[in-house]
Amino acid sequence: MPIHKRKFNPEDDLGFGQQPVMKNQPLLNRDGSTNVKRMGHSIFSTTDTYHDLITMSWGRFWVVVLSGYFVINIAFAFIYLIAGIQNLDGAEGKNFFEHFSNAFFFSAQTMSTVGYGHISPKGLTTNSIAALESMLGLLCFALATGLLYGRFSRPSAKLVYSKNILIAPYREHSRGIMFRLANKRKNLLIDLVVEVIFSYNEMVNGKPIRRFIPLELERRHVSLLTMSWTIVHPLDDASPLRDLTHDEFIKSEASFSILLKAFDDTFSQTVHSRAAYMPNDIVWDARFKPAFDRDDEGRIILDLGKIHDYEEHTLPSFK
Repeated sequence: MPIHKRKFNPEDDLGFGQQPVMKNQPLLNRDGSTNVKRMGHSIFSTTDTYHDLITMSWGRFWVVVLSGYFVINIAFAFIYLIAGIQNLDGAEGKNFFEHFSNAFFFSAQTMSTVGYGHISPKGLTTNSIAALESMLGLLCFALATGLLYGRFSRPSAKLVYSKNILIAPYREHSRGIMFRLANKRKNLLIDLVVEVIFSYNEMVNGKPIRRFIPLELERRHVSLLTMSWTIVHPLDDASPLRDLTHDEFIKSEASFSILLKAFDDTFSQTVHSRAAYMPNDIVWDARFKPAFDRDDEGRIILDLGKIHDYEEHTLPSFK
């Protein structure tokens, strides 16, 4: 593989060591998450519960919250039925469904401490169950409130990366590997620093190992991210990827890992973002189309939907 010989620094890797990529399983997924399957946890382990609830999508979060709410109320409804529906004053009904409905809605009122007064418990057993549920309801709503606050207050970078990484013309009579990104939000990101690490499999003494090479960039720091940012690695004489072909990228199961750090002016905290590109994401002989325009008043308009757009363009030959 015609990669320029260089002294490899063990500190260049991403924490995966020399483990090679096998069967096209990347070290980092397209969204920047690590492609590592963890095993050995107990079925009842709660190690990642808080992390999962904070980071899961809003759709899944609300499914979990509502499912928990209904499960708890259904469970207490059956407990009230076992204790005896006659111990719920005001509960009317002639069949099991009506009795269950009364018990379920009484449970919902007790858990939320609403208590409309139409149905009330009597007897030590039923009152004890209602008192226990009331305490459980306070704890559950406090937990749900904390999770909602945590999800809203957790600083994060919402960046959109181009779907492809291009081998495109760069300056005069040169080429470069480039991709671009933009901020999805209206907040201001300050002091952005990006690092691009190229990794590939190399055969050493008949055994595949993973190599990592930090790539030199045209510009690795910007003060403000106000528009899109095209990040370029020049394919010049100093580039270790100068003579690589598309087939060699695929054969070595190469990848580009993107690590970005910025300061979020809204939260006054440092945020991070990651992405990755595989060989099939590379487009040769192309260049990005402009992603911004101007309105009638001359104001710049950034179209996030055009971040991915590119057009074919013949690459210049090296001189």
